[in-house]
Amino acid sequence: MPLWTVLRPVVVLAAVVLAVVLLDRAVQLVSRRPAAGPLRGLLRPCRVPVLLTAGALLLLAVEPVAGLPRAAHGPLRHGLVLLAIAAGAWLLARVVALLIDTSTARYATERRDPARIRRVRTQTGMVRRLAEAGIAVLALAAALMTFPAVRSVGASLLASAGILGLVVGVAAQSTLANLFAGVQLAFGDMVRLGDEVVVAGDWGTVEEITLTYVVIATWDERRIVMPVSYFVGKPFENWSRRDPAITGTALLHLDHRTPMGELRAEFERALKECAWWDGRGSALQVVDTTPSTIVVRALMTARSASDAFELRCWVRERLIGHLREHYPEALPRVSLDRVDA
Repeated sequence: MPLWTVLRPVVVLAAVVLAVVLLDRAVQLVSRRPAAGPLRGLLRPCRVPVLLTAGALLLLAVEPVAGLPRAAHGPLRHGLVLLAIAAGAWLLARVVALLIDTSTARYATERRDPARIRRVRTQTGMVRRLAEAGIAVLALAAALMTFPAVRSVGASLLASAGILGLVVGVAAQSTLANLFAGVQLAFGDMVRLGDEVVVAGDWGTVEEITLTYVVIATWDERRIVMPVSYFVGKPFENWSRRDPAITGTALLHLDHRTPMGELRAEFERALKECAWWDGRGSALQVVDTTPSTIVVRALMTARSASDAFELRCWVRERLIGHLREHYPEALPRVSLDRVDA
């Protein structure tokens, strides 16, 4: 066997590797220039899929002149086609994701409305996932069509598409319901990333919204994973849909001898010293009585649900401490009197 016949594939492969390395260097030089601007944010994350796609296409182009044995020609070319399809799909998905993320970031810097920004983030996140899923399906279909056996049964598959679609629809009814519910959830503006919600008795923040489920991060660092169909078919509380501001309440059970005037004065002083109170409103009211106690309700506004929780705890502690120190008779007591037989 001539030496050149053995070395030709190695030389061709080395030339392709060198071309890919030079392309990588060119991309790095372009991305480092100040004039690159926004292009830098696209070039760096796409570096690996670009090089992989370019390498696969170059190998496909030079494969006929590599002088490979006829038996290896078909399988190798088929493998390179599959590699090019996978790399191209990866590159396309990365470009689409970067364009969506860049647009969202630019919108967030230009707007000052947190609720609108959260809504746009939720909707663009859903669009991104739908685009990635569509690209994956198209890439898989293109890869399958490279197999002759799949192409030969294409006509019969097309003829039975109606029956197959019906069977798949019935089998994947729950998955499809969650998928459409996810789209409705994102574009119906019912819940967004960062919203503070109460779901099934648990309060938390919406951490992630996917095509099929929503992740709620609770105050005690748990993660509740709920199907998106839950938010479409059942009621839930959204404390920050339009405005994150909320009114917090704290209940105190006190003795009937409680000096309400002094307690209101201390309540107002406490709020003025507290950074969690937003200054919009406050009230201290006797909302109920029992034979042994009165029920005092403290109302105070806060910028968010988390601030309201901290404010409620702080005001409750401050008022009880004030009463314990200056008016201990105002605290509820348990009667120990006995009736002699």
